[in-house]
Amino acid sequence: MTDNPIPAVAHTDPSRPLFHFATPTGWLNDPNGLLYHQGEYHLFYQHHPASLVWGPMHWGHTISSNLITWQNLPVALAPDPLGAIFSGSAVIDSKNTAGFGEQAMVAVFTHDRNNHQAQSLAYSTDMGRSWTKYANNPVLEPPENTPDFRDPRVFWHGDHWVMLLAVDRSIWFYRSPDLKQWQKCGQFGGYGASTGVWECPDLLQLPVDDGPHKHWVLVVSVQQGAPAGGSGVQYFVGDFDGEQFSSAEPAERVRWADYGADFYAVQSWNAAPNNRQIWLAWMNNWDYARQTPASTWRGAMSLPREVALVTDTTGPQLIQQPIAELAALRKLLGSWSELAVTPGENLLANLTADALELVARFAVDQATMADQFGLRVRVGPSEQTTVGYRVDTQMLYVDRSNAGQKIDDTTSPQAITLAPRAGIVDLRLIVDRSSLELFADGGRIVFTNQIFPNLTSQGIELFAEGGNVRLIALEIYRLIP
Repeated sequence: MTDNPIPAVAHTDPSRPLFHFATPTGWLNDPNGLLYHQGEYHLFYQHHPASLVWGPMHWGHTISSNLITWQNLPVALAPDPLGAIFSGSAVIDSKNTAGFGEQAMVAVFTHDRNNHQAQSLAYSTDMGRSWTKYANNPVLEPPENTPDFRDPRVFWHGDHWVMLLAVDRSIWFYRSPDLKQWQKCGQFGGYGASTGVWECPDLLQLPVDDGPHKHWVLVVSVQQGAPAGGSGVQYFVGDFDGEQFSSAEPAERVRWADYGADFYAVQSWNAAPNNRQIWLAWMNNWDYARQTPASTWRGAMSLPREVALVTDTTGPQLIQQPIAELAALRKLLGSWSELAVTPGENLLANLTADALELVARFAVDQATMADQFGLRVRVGPSEQTTVGYRVDTQMLYVDRSNAGQKIDDTTSPQAITLAPRAGIVDLRLIVDRSSLELFADGGRIVFTNQIFPNLTSQGIELFAEGGNVRLIALEIYRLIP
């Protein structure tokens, strides 16, 4: 890949991430068109190159060979007389069903003009470097009086193309032989959280317990009502027959993919190698996205994550883990084992980092005297972000109320019940300059949050309050791109 690299990170910019993708300039929101093809991971994204706030949407474009280091390409799709370019997906038409050429890369996206939303096509025959919009766009018009008709997710299934569309608070399913002619074949709604409009659907077939058995997982972003307030991502486990998804869970059950404030519009990569199921999300929240600190750019993505299912007491449950490629950035700062963490003592007082990974295991048993314990990162004279565990209530929490520059009241603490598994609480923290991603209980519980500390706030703390807790093991790595 020899295209223009993203400019080097300015070390004086306290917010620009070191290893998460961020737009070089302008505004970024939803990931679009995630696709792997001939050694390149493609990431398109909602982009307003001329402004730091949402506006006439384009598709920005970046590529990577390892999901960590990204190279910037020119804007792929720009607004035209049919409207702005809203979210969508991309596929390789290996059977040339649309007639655009062998191995054509086809983008399926929403054209939006004055709240009229219709689905359109564009194609590339040079690995995504240049794009041509289909002359007969749009290929799917909305029914009358249907303003929310957007975000097509397209993939090949059996002998036809499948499209998922977000329509108000439901997901509609379409099928096509050629990406141009679409027929509605199913609809899903009335389940889960519906306090906000549904957006950005995805559908994945995931292995259970790392075995041969698989379930289908329908993923839906919701504009309002997520656990931390504002926008978030829910999922449903069930079956898909090529035309219709059916949930295997009660309609009132809500499963959230992330309990933090900043994980939205998640999308998975089409055709990832070795049957990997990898996704990433816009690391922001519509409640305050336009107010986050910005100078020349605004918007970043979460770390790409591998996803699967594990069996729990209520059925298959989603698990997420950072991609293995992240390990290439590690530089060991220290490791500890079988230590008592006592109140008022910080074993990590001599360590500092603005980008790091912490992997910790605590014993929570009859010998535990602490009321609460955990880790604090990006610590400065008046700043810190805390990941803690309250023993009596079995509550895991993230507190970014003093994490740095405030953005709104969703910075209040976030919490969820976590019973120790075999007497152990395990935590994995990925910290970049303006984010913290927490993976707990083997990836069953995830919190994703933006933080905006001063660049000099780089302290790390290991703490216990009210008594001792046994630290089984702790490893800390500096992450250096």
